[in-house]
Amino acid sequence: MTQKLWDKIRISAGSPDLTWELFHENSKTDRYQGSLSDEQVVAVMSQMWESLPYTGYPRIDLPAPIAPLPMSLDKAMTGRVSTRDMQPSPLTAAEMASLLFYAYGVTRDNEGTGFARPFRVVPSGGALYPLEIYFHSSHVQGWDPGLYHYNPSKNNVRRLHSGDLYKPLSEALVQSELAVSASVHFFITAFFERSTFKYHDRGYRFILLEAGHVAQNINLVATALGLGCLNVGGYFDRQIDDILGLDGVTHSTIYMAAVGKPNTAEQNGEL
Repeated sequence: MTQKLWDKIRISAGSPDLTWELFHENSKTDRYQGSLSDEQVVAVMSQMWESLPYTGYPRIDLPAPIAPLPMSLDKAMTGRVSTRDMQPSPLTAAEMASLLFYAYGVTRDNEGTGFARPFRVVPSGGALYPLEIYFHSSHVQGWDPGLYHYNPSKNNVRRLHSGDLYKPLSEALVQSELAVSASVHFFITAFFERSTFKYHDRGYRFILLEAGHVAQNINLVATALGLGCLNVGGYFDRQIDDILGLDGVTHSTIYMAAVGKPNTAEQNGEL
């Protein structure tokens, strides 16, 4: 059924209409387009999960407070490179907590602000926070290998699948070797309706921008921890969504990042 839905909404490769042009034009802000009131926005958001709860799955509470990073911001920014030559190395629970918190963690409450959600480390259009963070690893000390989901509001993770998923992951990556060379693979996914109900097509543009903020934070924190990071755009979307259990239409993967121990001093800033 999902495959048929994809086929129905997808513009064929031979179409004279360029998808990116259609998207960019339709996601421009219209001066006369109506907007929802703050009360309406809060009412809609109250019907949506702040973060998927995955109640019933094994839970791991993350360490708090987060320890300061062992590198200044300027050094992390200038030292960030795309690390293509890496190897898996053991990560501590504290390191994972830092990577997750600085990627999408909650930093302050929303009392008296008029916004429906507590605020996080990245900017979000309308403070709607449409993203979810999943990760796969068998290299976190004290944690079973498997697929996990991060809940920023609860500061915990849930193990959704026990066991190594490197084989299906390698088959879903354009560069299959990344499945075994990294310590952890992060999946940034989006619940599109969390943004589009308010901003319509423009909301999809906001979602992509927000994913970039999250990915950059993962890069900087990995660098500060002495780890390498590679942003991954070369993956087969439907296979990754299947691994995560997403429908691929209302909720889908939009970005990935691999983190591991760098083997070389590779200096390349490309995606």
